[in-house]
Amino acid sequence: MGRAFEYRKARKLKRWSSMAKVFTRISKDIIMAVKESGPSPEANSRLKALIQNARDANMPKDNVERAIKRAISRDQADYKEVVYEGYAPHGIAVIVETATDNNTRTVANVRSYFNKCNGSLGTSGSVEFMFERKCYFKIVQEKIDLEEFEFEMIDFGVEEIFQEYDEEKEMKSLMIYAPFSDFGSIAKALEDRGHEILNSGFERIPMETKKMNTDQHVEVEKLLEKIEEDEDVQAVYHNMI
Repeated sequence: MGRAFEYRKARKLKRWSSMAKVFTRISKDIIMAVKESGPSPEANSRLKALIQNARDANMPKDNVERAIKRAISRDQADYKEVVYEGYAPHGIAVIVETATDNNTRTVANVRSYFNKCNGSLGTSGSVEFMFERKCYFKIVQEKIDLEEFEFEMIDFGVEEIFQEYDEEKEMKSLMIYAPFSDFGSIAKALEDRGHEILNSGFERIPMETKKMNTDQHVEVEKLLEKIEEDEDVQAVYHNMI
């Protein structure tokens, strides 16, 4: 197992536990995808992937359709993707991805969270170099020979494949990780071979992690939770284990 497996395992313990928050995050992604490339999933690969993600998150179809309609409405504000970087207590590197229609509000909020929790908001590039940006895919494992599948997908840039079991859905799935730039070619390869993509997207994986003791872990978690509760925040990455 590689770094992507270990990092994903740690993040799954306590991340995005609120279903409402997940739905809001996906809705914003859908709005941005539609505004960028149109409302047709067949002509907009990013929108198609987000609809699959919504289904995997048990997001109602009505919510998805509502987000698409909002995106094509003249009244819908444009969301801009903005990334913030900084340090939590004890030197933990943090990257915050946001989607905002008011950058002044968002940066003020993010800065206040860092300041109140003994952290510091940094400048662009201050911690990004500590992370590798990866694309990922979650597919149904049914009738897949893992060893044979790994050899086949290496040709498309895949770096890591591991198995997961979804207790809620009672099914086995495979997680696939590869460089950020290989998203399109891998998505096509999976679709061409008839593999059902349940979820896909991008993550930032730390190249090195820091282990905290219990008290230090609580301090860092306090900051991470405050950031994640903000309505403009889409994802938070860090190098704590």
